[in-house]
Amino acid sequence: MSLLETIHSPADLKALTRPQLDQLAVEIRHTIIQTVARRAGHLAPNLGVVELALAIHRVFDSPRDKIIWDVGHQSYPHKLLTGRLERFDTLRTLDGIAGYPVRSESEHDPFGTCHGSTSISAALGLAVARDLRGEDHHVVAVIGDGALTGGMAFEGLNNLGELKKRMLVILNDNEMSISPNIGAIARYLTRLTAHRVYRQIERDVYELLGRLGKRAQKAAHRIKEGLANLIVPGVLFEELGLKYYGPIDGHDLDLMMGTLAELKQVPGPVLLHVVTRKGKGYAPAEGDATGFHGVGMFDPETGSASKSSARTYTHVFGETAIEIAKRFPHAVAVTAAMTDNTGLKPFSKQFPDRFFDVGMAEEHAVTFSAGLAAGGLLPITAIYSTFLQRAFDQIVHDVAVQDLRIVLAVDRAGLVGEDGAPQHGAFDVSYLRMIPGMTLMQPRNGEELRDMLWTAAHHEKGPVAVRFPRASIPEEKLPEGEARLLPVGISEQLRAGGDVALFALGTMVAPALKAADLLAEQGVSATVVNARFVCPLDERAIAGLAASVGRLVTVEENVPMGGFGSAVSECLDRGGLSATPLLRIALPEQFVTHGQRDQLLQRVGLDAPGIARRTLDWLRSTQRQYT
Repeated sequence: MSLLETIHSPADLKALTRPQLDQLAVEIRHTIIQTVARRAGHLAPNLGVVELALAIHRVFDSPRDKIIWDVGHQSYPHKLLTGRLERFDTLRTLDGIAGYPVRSESEHDPFGTCHGSTSISAALGLAVARDLRGEDHHVVAVIGDGALTGGMAFEGLNNLGELKKRMLVILNDNEMSISPNIGAIARYLTRLTAHRVYRQIERDVYELLGRLGKRAQKAAHRIKEGLANLIVPGVLFEELGLKYYGPIDGHDLDLMMGTLAELKQVPGPVLLHVVTRKGKGYAPAEGDATGFHGVGMFDPETGSASKSSARTYTHVFGETAIEIAKRFPHAVAVTAAMTDNTGLKPFSKQFPDRFFDVGMAEEHAVTFSAGLAAGGLLPITAIYSTFLQRAFDQIVHDVAVQDLRIVLAVDRAGLVGEDGAPQHGAFDVSYLRMIPGMTLMQPRNGEELRDMLWTAAHHEKGPVAVRFPRASIPEEKLPEGEARLLPVGISEQLRAGGDVALFALGTMVAPALKAADLLAEQGVSATVVNARFVCPLDERAIAGLAASVGRLVTVEENVPMGGFGSAVSECLDRGGLSATPLLRIALPEQFVTHGQRDQLLQRVGLDAPGIARRTLDWLRSTQRQYT
């Protein structure tokens, strides 16, 4: 039996000898590598925090003590140390354990985390609740350096310094989040020569020790590397009201355990700065921490990925963004710590002066884009649907109210698969279409995505959003030649039928066409319409089919409340056609779990058989109702 198999809770760590802890670290890394190789997931971040997780759970007493892992990208060792080894092979699979901390999964997950920069605020809430309830446990927030680029982290730090609650913030500094860290905060944590006091000490120490020969000069160099972190980084956190300690080696288990044990006794808010190496213990991940941040299946022996040759919507977006930039010299691209994953890395290399990665700061990304637009540029701003939720106020207040012309590329719209409920792009149709002046569209394939982006770039005023999924494009390759300009607000009828009309949006067009074939086998003739636009809506087509066919079905990969189906219902009301029977097929009115995208679409009834079955049942019920 391995040591890891004997760990059923963090309490089991207390009895292990020091050499056994080292062996346990090896086994944890091996388990994570082998599991992620089969299941995909976040590899490098988790390998980098094995010793950190061991030290935390050796010193603190979860679940009595509350430990929150920011973003959750680094929670796999935590899961293995809190009794989830037997289920770990189900990681990110349908009905298996989640890739992030989830409150319902374990008592050792006091707060669910999936979006970045939330841990400090949540931990502070837990600390205040502890004190008001007269309890006496510890609260620990583990946050990565990349998450510090998010403004919410500093809002939490500011409030923590003011309230002065007993709480430990562990800053895990691996010098790289998803994309290389951007901005002043990243430079602040790593700069060596900007501080006046540091420069003076550096000169004095190096001059003194340099006289003693090469060995002393090497010692001076080591002192130089440490002085910046010793003198500079703590200033910010001390000014915010936290006691700052560090930086210390996050892979030195003895140092980590000793330091944490001492910090348990320190009253008030404390920040411990630890330095770790992303991908630690696995050579391929150490050599390419960005590439191994989030991975698909791969060969654990070589690190070679099982790459699909299929092109994705994200690939098409990245290629089209470059074509737009070639045609429009004032076009720029903006993303929030997702250069690679939004397909903009080629753009960043070809147009480095016209590309901006603003870090994990979606709110800033949108308002920054608004400023670019106000300055006469055309920003193409690529943000995942689930993260764009964080910038809703900025879209309304800073973009739409001022009628500024920006293109929002809403990646990962709809069900994203294995990352689960907090990452599904289930709400963007609802929260974008309500905004006055917004143009919102979704393509049914890669060619149409290219056309829509081209159309958006030519749009003369106001914001335009193009939503697209985390999926492969249906066609093998795109047609040659330039993209087309689409008539804004006009849908496309793909199939004619007299019994029912299916209005499908984006990813739902292909299954709607297959559903029409299944309905035909049951004697039902269906029209299928590629809706294309949510706003402006093709009200003429809706009214025409309501009059000629008489029964309408909308199909969308978004929640039903306020979505595309709601838009069609409102259109019927405005046209005096509210008596028209309407079925709205959409995501369920609940959060959808994690699993493969196809599995999830089947489970929620958004595959072809599900659409056909629900449509047929509804037609039969309405037929009885009206006869």
